[in-house]
Amino acid sequence: MKNFSRSLVVGCSALALASCGGDEIVSPGTGGDIIINNPTPTPTGTPTPTPTGGTVTAAGGCPTIAASGGLTDDGTITGPTGTYRVCVLPSTIDTDTNLPYIAGLLYAMDGRVDVGEDGGRTPDGTDGLDDTDVTLSLEPGVVVFAGNATTPNGESYLVVNRGNEIDAVGTADMPIIFTSRDNVLGLATDSSIGQWGGVVLLGRAPVSDCRDGVPNKANQADCEQELEGAAITTLFGGNTPADSSGTMDYVQIRYSGYTLTGGSELQSLTTGGIGSGTSVNHFMSFNSSDDGMEFFGGTVKMKYVVAVGADDDSIDVDTGAQADMQHVIVKQRSNGGDHIVELDSPDGDYSVDALPRTNLRISNATMVAGSSAASRSLRLRGGADFSLVNSVLDSVGAPCLRIDEADTIAANVGDGAPFFASVAADCSTTEPFQASSGVTVQQVADLFNNSADTDAAFDVVLTSGFINSDAINAWPVYNANAGISTFFDTVDHIGAVKDAADDWWAGWTCDSATLTFGDGTGACTTLPVY
Repeated sequence: MKNFSRSLVVGCSALALASCGGDEIVSPGTGGDIIINNPTPTPTGTPTPTPTGGTVTAAGGCPTIAASGGLTDDGTITGPTGTYRVCVLPSTIDTDTNLPYIAGLLYAMDGRVDVGEDGGRTPDGTDGLDDTDVTLSLEPGVVVFAGNATTPNGESYLVVNRGNEIDAVGTADMPIIFTSRDNVLGLATDSSIGQWGGVVLLGRAPVSDCRDGVPNKANQADCEQELEGAAITTLFGGNTPADSSGTMDYVQIRYSGYTLTGGSELQSLTTGGIGSGTSVNHFMSFNSSDDGMEFFGGTVKMKYVVAVGADDDSIDVDTGAQADMQHVIVKQRSNGGDHIVELDSPDGDYSVDALPRTNLRISNATMVAGSSAASRSLRLRGGADFSLVNSVLDSVGAPCLRIDEADTIAANVGDGAPFFASVAADCSTTEPFQASSGVTVQQVADLFNNSADTDAAFDVVLTSGFINSDAINAWPVYNANAGISTFFDTVDHIGAVKDAADDWWAGWTCDSATLTFGDGTGACTTLPVY
């Protein structure tokens, strides 16, 4: 292993709003369709007790909430954990509203649910739209599911519009869960995917590509993009980097990624132009039929992230997103999943001149591919910037890294060539690296192998599928706090989880055949009972 240190200057970077299938990107500026994609020992730690058995008894009725129209009592629904009162949310949350946790009660979405109305590109209304300043709050333990008896699952999804916020703050022992009707009924399995839309957070932070009709794409204040597949025009983006779309903490999103109109699909979590005032931590995506999460523009800061079973990319970053992530566990299903990370920036119409340029920086990740039949683990293109440090990558016999386009690997574009430091990787022995579109395989190999403390032929062994071995804990550690950004915690290990005592994952995640976290988490196929 070769050692050197390098400091990165954080530049503007960009997320492109489009993935047409696993390997095809359509730039929004081209006028093409933009598809928000779909298709061992038990750790000890100190997790919360396993939810007890017994039969849930339905609550007597629905609570009163502030939003106009209130909740609609839709009777009861019965699954393996018992019977619940179903309270359907109104289609628009038009004033600050709290959803309380009540034993034996579930909240339902029958179609699209909007939090507030779009506040436009500017917070002061100079573009003709004013903020409605609505906050939707969810208490710990709340479960929201999609669909009702007449439209099972349906095209249901939650949209937090620009100028409004979500306050979904669970706890380690009572996470907030967004899921499908089949999950409530006990019909969802460890292979089920795509049973509803997902959660969409929109803001007015910069995006790097503009929807058709914007005369000057270089004028960031005029640049906004459109959420595809929606029956009504839904916009995001602007020029407010510190914009807030609210807080999500200790949250699971299960079985999402439903196909909307025109073949467009949503991820488990879709963000569009959210600003640095937005907080998303302790977040789990389970079995999304498309990406585990996808970020379009904006500023994304996340710690303690779990993505299990995504059917396409686990993490997809595009259209100028400035995304920093630390303490990340990714595990793909053996019969699904494309890339672990797919990264792109706008190209074609104005190429690397589009600003901000997409920039994804990850520290302390443990990422495991589904099988050798899957695509390469990391795919970087479009001149986007990328850093991966203090991480463990098990490609399960597949290539680890593919880089497309000369601008992506150029030292004089954006933050420069992709940056790697302290990465232990188990790549294909015959084809560890790939390249195309002006990049050679040798260039990719040299970039990775000549980086500080990297190894593409390390035998990755993980306890329980995500906890470091002693050999991994002996790996040199890169100081991401000093070398990349003060966002990153200073750590003494690579990988997401040092040992069983490093139990940030405990209690609020769920178990499946793909990845089992251990005592206290409960199965993803059932609802927790408190």
